[in-house]
Amino acid sequence: MRASNRMVTRDEVRRVVLDPGNVWRIGFVVLGIIALAMVLRFVLGQGSSLIFIVFVAWFGSLAMEPAVGRLARHMPRGAATALVALAVVLFLAVFFALFGQLIVDQVANLVRSIPDLAEGLLRWVNRRFGTDYSIDDLVANIDLSSERVAGVAGQVAGGLLTVLGSIAGGVANFFMFALFLFYLSADGPRLRRWIASLFPPRIQQTTVVVWDTMAEKVGRYVGARVVLATVNATASGIVFLVVGLPSWLALALWTGIVAQFVPAIGTYIAIALPVLVGLLSGNAWLGVIVLAWGILYQQVENLTIEPRISARAVNVHPAVSFASVILGTSMFGVAGALLAIPVVAMLLTLLDLYRTRYDLLPELAADDGGRGPGDDEPGEAGGDSRDARGAPAGNGADAG
Repeated sequence: MRASNRMVTRDEVRRVVLDPGNVWRIGFVVLGIIALAMVLRFVLGQGSSLIFIVFVAWFGSLAMEPAVGRLARHMPRGAATALVALAVVLFLAVFFALFGQLIVDQVANLVRSIPDLAEGLLRWVNRRFGTDYSIDDLVANIDLSSERVAGVAGQVAGGLLTVLGSIAGGVANFFMFALFLFYLSADGPRLRRWIASLFPPRIQQTTVVVWDTMAEKVGRYVGARVVLATVNATASGIVFLVVGLPSWLALALWTGIVAQFVPAIGTYIAIALPVLVGLLSGNAWLGVIVLAWGILYQQVENLTIEPRISARAVNVHPAVSFASVILGTSMFGVAGALLAIPVVAMLLTLLDLYRTRYDLLPELAADDGGRGPGDDEPGEAGGDSRDARGAPAGNGADAG
């Protein structure tokens, strides 16, 4: 490019004169921005736990939306929300009552078996090393002075206070979560319209699409998990009952819920507890049978049941799901792991709606086995791609 040789005349020269009043005004604006940034940092630092509870409660309200929306056609929305929440609370109460009884029984059995385990270990040591120790000899050699007893008692008391404080904090967080969950679900449509009103008219439609897409993906994901958990728990309960596994109902519920709602490693955690109970039940073959059942059911579910139920739920590739769960766990813990898959499904759907698609070059399409631009992308696991209103997703430029 050629530089311009035109001479700048004196009339074209502009001078910027700083008025003392403007300097003070600019200074106050800068100080205000700094103060606002410090306040936001303080609020985010001190209230991060509350903000996270509200965020998780919003996801919970989206998960309840399919049931609440259907009931709201026949009753007030607040009553529908309360009815769905009551059903969830009753189910959790039954589950924890059964599972709590199982835990109490197993801990009691373990405590009762400690003396026998100690005597067996001592007999093995005596045979192995040619010694002649007894339980009374070991107790006599333990230095149980009053100072040591007082120190141990102080440590136990401090640990109990810490546990009680954690329990109290967890109960308080649960009630806050329940309160926000109720209000966000009961006033969901009004909140949706209010958030849309915060943006200019040209952005309001996009805001509504994002909200509806998130609600659709979370609702479908939770619905698919509930169906799979029901099938898993029912089949496992029948098998556990037939083989005579102790506490078969609690273990069946545990297997169905944990296997479906704990991402990535839920299947292994779910089957480990029934196997352990079977091995410790007095008949070790029960544990082997339960392990074989878990492996068999997992293969049948992966090949037949889950593809049919989850095909239209989230459409996220297994590798993408695993990576999102790991990232969510590292950032937000257990809650991040539970929310990772529906969030990624929402982002992939929005990307599919608002991106521009181009036709592949003929040679690239031939190298890829003839896949066209409308085939599944690496982030999708299959199924049809639909927008937030249920219409097939077309070109991203048209959707925008």
